[in-house]
Amino acid sequence: MTDARGGTLAGGIRGLLGKNRDYRRLLTAGLISQTGDWVIGTGLTYHVYVLTGSTLSSATMLLAGRLPDVLLGSLAGVLADRWDRRKLLVITDVLLGLGLLPLLAVREPGQVWIVYAVALWTGVLSTVLSPAQKALVPQIVAPSQLVRANALHGQSGQAARLLGALAGGVAVGTGGLAAVVWIGMAGFLISALLLARLRTPARRATAGTTMGGQWVAGLRLAGHDRGVRLLVTYMVITGLGEGIFATLAAPFVADVLGGEGDAYGLFLSAQAVGGIAGGLAVAARPGFATPRALFGWGTVIFGLADLALFTYPLLTPELWPAMALIALAGLPAAAAMAGLTTFAQTATGEDRLGAVFGLLVSAQAATSLLGMVSAGVLGERFGIVPTLCLHAAGLITAGLLVVVTSRGGSRAETA
Repeated sequence: MTDARGGTLAGGIRGLLGKNRDYRRLLTAGLISQTGDWVIGTGLTYHVYVLTGSTLSSATMLLAGRLPDVLLGSLAGVLADRWDRRKLLVITDVLLGLGLLPLLAVREPGQVWIVYAVALWTGVLSTVLSPAQKALVPQIVAPSQLVRANALHGQSGQAARLLGALAGGVAVGTGGLAAVVWIGMAGFLISALLLARLRTPARRATAGTTMGGQWVAGLRLAGHDRGVRLLVTYMVITGLGEGIFATLAAPFVADVLGGEGDAYGLFLSAQAVGGIAGGLAVAARPGFATPRALFGWGTVIFGLADLALFTYPLLTPELWPAMALIALAGLPAAAAMAGLTTFAQTATGEDRLGAVFGLLVSAQAATSLLGMVSAGVLGERFGIVPTLCLHAAGLITAGLLVVVTSRGGSRAETA
């Protein structure tokens, strides 16, 4: 039995991947492109520090790559609504690949400005990718398969994290910055070739509305659409926590658990492994819960797992429970992300999906930066563990908000 888009209603993961060639290409292209992102991010962070010996230089590079999400996320979402999403993704991947070439000229600390410029360029283009990718999924996947498709997409992102971080570290360590450039460039261009072969159905044209008009309309969604307002509130709360965790994860491993650098790497890898397992579990049984339930309860359980992770050192200084707990936390986190993405894809009309996802990117990125600043202040004043517990409490609060909010705003649950 199939729907109008040709999606299999009863098939599992094998049915989705085996029978939907366009989704398979989109998923593969996303895995390759995101792996390239991690290769570049890991390689540049290491190379800048080795080149300059300055943590300020490394922080400046990371900031250059993150600011576009804050400033341009909503506009990037508008592009995904106004232009052909497939073509937008192809062009963006090509520009990402070509934009790495200036890095081949970097030889000395005085040329680090080139790295900053490339990081900014990469950040701008990566901001365009996320809303377009997520808004494209409902065009090529049947509504009954959205949760499964989003779970697999999230799982591929975790796999890209594992592969890209490892490849980036090996590449910069053995071949220097040039190796990072060529690996990243090859990944982006291969992704572009896969995306160029996608077949996407025609969309309702939005040419009658100006870019500015669409952007304003996208912002108004947060004020007038209950589902979008819930999503933005969720992103604001969890974005603060994400910034706290990103800032204090390393001090938690080093100072609270007494681990070394290899322990920190294993800590982050365990998180990704849990995310992969969670994504596969949701993809295998997407119908056991509604998108809202996955979204809300997944976040609550994620927060409780993080609370256990951050407080168990009060009982024992052993390192291994941290690895087990952060891996377990990845399971509900993956479920929450699959539910969130599906909820967002069905919260408004198909012609506004890019605007919704762009708005969410901006909201989370802005509050994440605020969380990073807050973590530095609160960590010094109250300690690492209490501040990390604020992150866990934020997840629990955001999840409960989703659960208790009256139904509405998600067409997937009312259809």
